[in-house]
Amino acid sequence: MNSVKINYRENVVPADVKIVGEIVKSTGFFNHEEEEIAIELVEERLAKGDSSGYHFLFAEINGRAAAYSCYGSIHGTQSSYDLYWIVTHTDFRGQGIGKLLLAETEHRIAQAGGKGIYAETASKPQYEPTRMFYDNCGYTLEARLKQFYADDDDKLFYVKRV
Repeated sequence: MNSVKINYRENVVPADVKIVGEIVKSTGFFNHEEEEIAIELVEERLAKGDSSGYHFLFAEINGRAAAYSCYGSIHGTQSSYDLYWIVTHTDFRGQGIGKLLLAETEHRIAQAGGKGIYAETASKPQYEPTRMFYDNCGYTLEARLKQFYADDDDKLFYVKRV
């Protein structure tokens, strides 16, 4: 990964609707409804700008978006942020790009005054790599809502203080 140069981009452009859709779909993790939600957040950002509350950070390699994160401050809190999405295109997985993107996202949240980052994921076996990713990046499992998504799928909340 040392020889690969990552460029970070915050501005969201219309082409990102398709790019985010492709990144999310490439993973095979998400169902159609979840893919649509990811795209809707990009569309919301394009339509409303900063007032949408959604901030994006794209990790680009050789001009191609390899991964992205979407985050935003949690209304009604002093310094808490939701990490809505962090997804690496399957073509780029296993290269440390997600970890670097998360570190850059955390840095930007801290610069904006954020002190706590909250990430949600599912308990299904297919999300084991996601849970390990959060563990390896210094997040702590702080809450579990049993049978949230389905009878056999809990909602898990991971937290990191920055």
